[in-house]
Amino acid sequence: MAPFSSSGDLCPMVKSILLLDSEGKRVAVKYYSDDWTTNAAKLAFEKSVFSKTSKTNARTEAEISLLDNNIVVYKFAQDLHFFVTGGENENELILSSVLQGFFDAVALVLRNNVDKMEALENLDLIFLCLDEMVDQGMILETDPNVIAGKVAMHSAESGGSLSEQTLTQALATAREHLARSLLT
Repeated sequence: MAPFSSSGDLCPMVKSILLLDSEGKRVAVKYYSDDWTTNAAKLAFEKSVFSKTSKTNARTEAEISLLDNNIVVYKFAQDLHFFVTGGENENELILSSVLQGFFDAVALVLRNNVDKMEALENLDLIFLCLDEMVDQGMILETDPNVIAGKVAMHSAESGGSLSEQTLTQALATAREHLARSLLT
């Protein structure tokens, strides 16, 4: 059974999650599809996605585009561009939910310092966010507070720090973010 089916009888699948800088260069990327078999193909796809979307203003809300039979949902923050791609028959709202979950989880683990320098300094945490959200293209979680909490627990278990942040501080930050999102 193929994971990317247009029949709609399978769960929604993500093909890739891309985090690029303001010049279209990789910060963190994960591919869950065999559509791009070589690194050159992946880089060409990233360049194509970036060039098609870079002129838009996707800073307040996510935007949706169709590119090479892929739905691309994207959002920008400062000098970072967040992208989630799925097959042309995937549900845009589900892909948008994945994008928003990734965006908000990254904001939580970076303590709202969502910029390229902070992202590069905490790349391990960003990849942990990706791993907690999607596994082999299957969506596991989209709630940013749950994702950030799991990342904090992984970080605490491995003896590392969550950007010099204790588990209690990370959970407090997640609760604060949740409270703010409920009030708006």
